[in-house]
Amino acid sequence: MLIGLVGKPSAGKSTFFKAATLAEVEIANYPFTTIKPNTGVGYVRVECLEKEFDTKCNPQKGFCVNGERFVPVEIMDVAGLVPGASMGKGLGNQFLDDLRSADVFIHIVDVSGTTDIKGKPAKNHDPCEDVEFLEEELDMWYYNIFMKVWKSFARKADMEKQKVTVAIAKQFSGLKVTEEQVKDTLRSVTLPEKISAWDEKQIKTFVKRLRRISKPTIIAANKIDLPNSKENLVKLKEKYNDFVIIPASADSELALRQAAKAELIEYIPGNNNFKEIKGLSGKQKEALGKIKSSVLNDFGRTGVQEILNTAVFDLLGYVAVFPASASKLGDSKGNILPDCFLLPGGSTALDFAYYLHTDFGKNFIKAIDARTKKAVGKDYELKHRDGLEIVTR
Repeated sequence: MLIGLVGKPSAGKSTFFKAATLAEVEIANYPFTTIKPNTGVGYVRVECLEKEFDTKCNPQKGFCVNGERFVPVEIMDVAGLVPGASMGKGLGNQFLDDLRSADVFIHIVDVSGTTDIKGKPAKNHDPCEDVEFLEEELDMWYYNIFMKVWKSFARKADMEKQKVTVAIAKQFSGLKVTEEQVKDTLRSVTLPEKISAWDEKQIKTFVKRLRRISKPTIIAANKIDLPNSKENLVKLKEKYNDFVIIPASADSELALRQAAKAELIEYIPGNNNFKEIKGLSGKQKEALGKIKSSVLNDFGRTGVQEILNTAVFDLLGYVAVFPASASKLGDSKGNILPDCFLLPGGSTALDFAYYLHTDFGKNFIKAIDARTKKAVGKDYELKHRDGLEIVTR
């Protein structure tokens, strides 16, 4: 799974990336600080099974703090997008090519309105314009890919009576578009059955919907602690009420995580508070106090962890599953609950078996629920935070 951070220059994408991954990246308040994409590991937060089994886990990947399991996901921060990127302006072609493998987008918006549509310093800029232009550029990206082969593609699809969903999925395969996503798109729009009969408006309607389904987007209303941000957040939510919009302060999250790493405070990403564990200097106390008063007290959290979790579990519909049994929580080396895996929603016990190992899938007999100790069959649909033991012949 790959989460792509998108947005105009200077919106705070690199800060969000560093706050989520603690990777060393360049952060500056001028456009195109990021040229090559930064890729790192972030984490989604899941309540660990260790609480229910009164034990302590030993994660092989990620970490666990006070019963909160942090499961790794890949995050990519790409160069800022400017109007006309789909036509090659700015770093548009490179930006869009970098995004091909992303499964979900987090659009980092400067909700304070202190940078214009190109990422330059400004006053009272309307962040709604940033969402509007980025949505248009992403739609045109899909449109341009489709139109490159439109005439020959449509004619061939009609003449050979190809299954349209297969043909379209193949055309967009480089963007990880699946046939099921094409089917979902066609079910949600009204178009002529004969593909060559689609006019330009209908094609744009189709690719826009396909893009929203295949690469869903959540909006991070960043810099929420600055003046005018709250008012702009209200405007954003009113105009784009079909989007998930979450207020965020990537700067605050980065400061809290760096302070925790330096063992100055105790802080678990996603929490609404922190605890001082070492003597802080006057400046440190002042900075952390400001984060508490203007971010944590007002919004409950910095938003970074909530945005990652919402992107993975709500927009993509993934579930976290632990390989475990009631009698044997550890692996052969004695590690307790060493693994937690993320699988697409709708996955079954058999899918989970194959995910663990091909032989497990081929030799599947049943799965046992760690909580209830009851057996479930291969068609059992996985639930978030399931603990399952796979039994093979």
